[in-house]
Amino acid sequence: MLTIGAFARASRLSPKALRLYDELDLLRPARVAPDTGYRYYAPAQLEQARLVAWLRRLGMPLARIREVCALEPPAAAAAIRAHWADVEAQTALRRDLAAFLVEHLSTPKRKDTPMLELRYYAHSDRGLVRPANQDTAYAGARLLAVADGFGPAGGPASGAAVEALRFLDTDELPAGDVLNVLEEAVRGATEAVQDVADTARNGTTLTALLWTGSRLALVHVGDSRAYLLRDGGLFRITHDHTVVQSLIDEGRLTPEEATSHPQRSLLLKALGTDAPDIALRDAAAGDRYLLCSDGLPGVVPDAVIRTVLSGDRTPDEAARTLVAEANARGGPDNVSCVVADVVEAAA
Repeated sequence: MLTIGAFARASRLSPKALRLYDELDLLRPARVAPDTGYRYYAPAQLEQARLVAWLRRLGMPLARIREVCALEPPAAAAAIRAHWADVEAQTALRRDLAAFLVEHLSTPKRKDTPMLELRYYAHSDRGLVRPANQDTAYAGARLLAVADGFGPAGGPASGAAVEALRFLDTDELPAGDVLNVLEEAVRGATEAVQDVADTARNGTTLTALLWTGSRLALVHVGDSRAYLLRDGGLFRITHDHTVVQSLIDEGRLTPEEATSHPQRSLLLKALGTDAPDIALRDAAAGDRYLLCSDGLPGVVPDAVIRTVLSGDRTPDEAARTLVAEANARGGPDNVSCVVADVVEAAA
């Protein structure tokens, strides 16, 4: 048996940390002397102690470390991979915010900067197979949103989520940083979904853009998507929260294989189950945005989407054409499209 001092030196953990981990049931000593209260550890505990130390260096919360330490090695490895993916996602969000702040504070304000506004249209369709439409699409002067409900009450769930955001579509945004405002609004949307549906069986995705007058704040969770058409190039600006996308990210599946994968619609995240992706994007005159439920990219290739968006169609015409394309290819799912153009405001 090793004393706490000897075990601390061998594991590179301080005696203070070992006492804390004992209290939190992370690393119990093998024996505690009844008369003195001294802690003694077995050499076999060194591996777990080192694992705890490594996980702490990753910045993993103590409660999560306790869960990981209770898993078998393969499951623990998967949990660590998932934790690190979340860390990288949060780091990317903070990096985007930092870049915005640097640019915002460094760029001189120009009085002759043209005012921008959105021209927009939303269209939603049941498709040719589903008995009901569980999608909700909305487009306004400030707010663009698509939600794709699932479960027996999927339609009310998606409708409640979007309805809870509509207060943002006003002349003046609530006071505060736009990302914080959007984050708070999403919490309200989550509560609204919980009020109308049993979230154990029902839920919804949510992809929304909030217009600030020169930038767009994006919130995204699930497998609805947002695309940007800029200078002729089509860019997907959201990342699907699905099992299939995680397999693509890990290199275990190609995008081509994903289109026919039996679990291609299985979500890893939905509104309220995990933190959504939130980011701020610069806008430029000539940009065209598309928000859509997975019923569109599930059957219509990106190349066709780009062709439709690149033409001279108005947002109304483009949205209706994309929905028609999905139905022409069998319409197996509900399909919703919001198309919005960034244009210079009329003088």
